[in-house]
Amino acid sequence: MSQLLDVRDLQTQFFTRDGVATAVDGVSFTLNRGEILGLVGESGSGKSVTGFSILGLVDPPGRVTGGQILFDGDDLVRGGEPLLRGLRGKRIAMIFQDPMMTLNPVLRIDTQMIETVQAHAPVSRAEARARAEEALVRVGISSPAERLKSYPHQFSGGMRQRVAIAIALLHKPDLIIADEPTTALDVTIQAQILSEVQALCSQSGTALIWITHDLAVVSGLADRLAVMYAGRIIEEGPTAEVIARPRHPYTRGLIDSVPQGKRHGARLAQIPGMTPSLLNLPEGCKFAPRCPRADAACAVEPRLDPSGPGRAVRCHHPHGDSETRVLS
Repeated sequence: MSQLLDVRDLQTQFFTRDGVATAVDGVSFTLNRGEILGLVGESGSGKSVTGFSILGLVDPPGRVTGGQILFDGDDLVRGGEPLLRGLRGKRIAMIFQDPMMTLNPVLRIDTQMIETVQAHAPVSRAEARARAEEALVRVGISSPAERLKSYPHQFSGGMRQRVAIAIALLHKPDLIIADEPTTALDVTIQAQILSEVQALCSQSGTALIWITHDLAVVSGLADRLAVMYAGRIIEEGPTAEVIARPRHPYTRGLIDSVPQGKRHGARLAQIPGMTPSLLNLPEGCKFAPRCPRADAACAVEPRLDPSGPGRAVRCHHPHGDSETRVLS
């Protein structure tokens, strides 16, 4: 597989009255055509801002302040809005967690979908409508011809999300950035959507960044995982390897906190404390105040170092391979 996306030392900051918050701090990763990358972490870890930064959707007072985002050889940071305008919706699509960030409440669904098709493809209105109907069927919406005549408020939240996903699939883009898109969907439709995007990636070579906090979903979807904490990638590697043998204490804490058929009444595992404020990050390792393995060495910021074939971890005291985890 050929490389499609190369993010190098990306930094995104928000300039507030209380100080500068670095939401994305030196993030680097690559993505091949047809590959699915899971970007995992708690709320506030920087995973959504990473996705917004790639598409140039960070609003003031935030902005990308450093690094490169190379998409098929073009630097999206240097190219700026003129380059991104021709890519958004056609070659790079985003599925937002809130479907109303995609849908206009005063326009019918057919108007929005047909305009999306014709904005990037020289096709007739009839052909654009046919593509829109096909996309709705792919995300499990029956009677697509009738549904196209509806307004967003006439759909449930889950149905609106399916429409937003269908819009992202219209042009079979080279890259899809999905920001927790199945949160509002029931498990049956969620499974259908996951199957659809996996098929799209394998058949057409579309690359996918799946942003989520749900390890159970991403464990069966992604080829690779990148775990984020306080704006940094703290562990990455093949999904099966990271899930079975997490090296970073934070990754292990995330996996251990997932209910997995424990004895009735048994206390669930949890990560103590809270994600630190980006305006007041601790010195050294950002996870140290919550880490059971922290010691004096953690006063120095660890590097993201290789820890095996295709794997890397940012930790002075990583776990070894002696204990295997199972995520069901």
